[in-house]
Amino acid sequence: MNEKKRYSEGWFDSLMGRVIALVDMNSFFASCHQAENRDLEGKEVVVAGDPERRTGIVLACSYPCKAKGVKSGMALWEAKKLCPDATYFKPHYSLYVDYSTRILKIMRDFTDLVEPFSIDEAFMDLTGVIHLFGTPLEIAMKIKKKIRSEVGVSCSAGIGPNKLIAKMAAGLQKPDGLTIVDTVEDYRKAFYDKPVRELFGIGPRYERHLRYFNIHTIGDLANFPVEILKKRWGKNGEMLWYCAMGIDYSPVSPTSLNTSKSIGQQRTLPRDLRGFEKIKVVILELSEMVSRRVRQGGYVGRTVFLTLRDTQLNFLSKAMSMRDYTDLPDDIYQTACRLLSKHWDESWSTRLVGVTFSNLVKKEHQQFDLFGWEERQEKMVKACDAIRDRFGESAIFRGISLTEESLKYGR
Repeated sequence: MNEKKRYSEGWFDSLMGRVIALVDMNSFFASCHQAENRDLEGKEVVVAGDPERRTGIVLACSYPCKAKGVKSGMALWEAKKLCPDATYFKPHYSLYVDYSTRILKIMRDFTDLVEPFSIDEAFMDLTGVIHLFGTPLEIAMKIKKKIRSEVGVSCSAGIGPNKLIAKMAAGLQKPDGLTIVDTVEDYRKAFYDKPVRELFGIGPRYERHLRYFNIHTIGDLANFPVEILKKRWGKNGEMLWYCAMGIDYSPVSPTSLNTSKSIGQQRTLPRDLRGFEKIKVVILELSEMVSRRVRQGGYVGRTVFLTLRDTQLNFLSKAMSMRDYTDLPDDIYQTACRLLSKHWDESWSTRLVGVTFSNLVKKEHQQFDLFGWEERQEKMVKACDAIRDRFGESAIFRGISLTEESLKYGR
């Protein structure tokens, strides 16, 4: 039997036993500030970075601002031209984490199968609790009502037979929407005529390539020979076709965030830096932050990624793997410095620096070197961690952080 015909006739039936929901907060960062101040409800609210530190980019805005053309990623000065009377907030991440935690707790009141997808959205597997709380529609309405009344923010929900369809369904009605896509005909009617860019997982690069095959809609992709896609992009091409068909067998995994694949930090600098010695100050501080998070998670890793951007917004990201696993900041720093000297021109002005540590595994044992250097480093970082745990992150830092190039000094 033809593969496409087999899936189009039978794939949805095999998934009909699952009921998956995605709950997506509407304009989450802005909604958190509105929930803190009820006078702002329904009004123009913008969350953006600090223009004095050159991070003046819109992170989120309320729907009245969106109606006037404000959108995420827009420069702050542009947003102020469109919405001069809006209330502007700098990002308050601890507030957003608190609200996200409260929302996840409400979702877990209905099922323990909750998988956070980002800070403002999460999947739920409702298959096993329908007999307890009613139909999928009734459950979704109860969740939306409880989040609204207890947390003070609104959300959109999508329900489908798998995570992919639930995710796409949640985007059909915003804000405060609820969409159920539970049959193959509903899926085709809802998505086949939409631009292929709206398919989850399709970015501008894939969109440009798909145009060469005369693929413009999700339906075009679903009806395209999968063999050609596999020949062009391998497994990724096959995955694109599966997504267009609405096929997704991945489970809702409550422990998906328990194992990190990578841990990183990056910063837009308050002033341009030129010269390796100045850039290395920032790399060292970022390496300290990353290694601390690695130790807090109980990991060790091997691969360091260094990300750099110059004043012309040219972007560089290079990686290097170490021979042994480690969680020490100096190991990460030295590897990042080797990447810097190998791939970056010292005369270039640098405005963004990032350090990411990957190939993480749980730390089960440690092999010290013959002369005891690593053992001394281990004792030192443990002592520093204990001080920071008790007195805060800024309780102890390296002397180099008192220099002008330091991120701490820049604050």
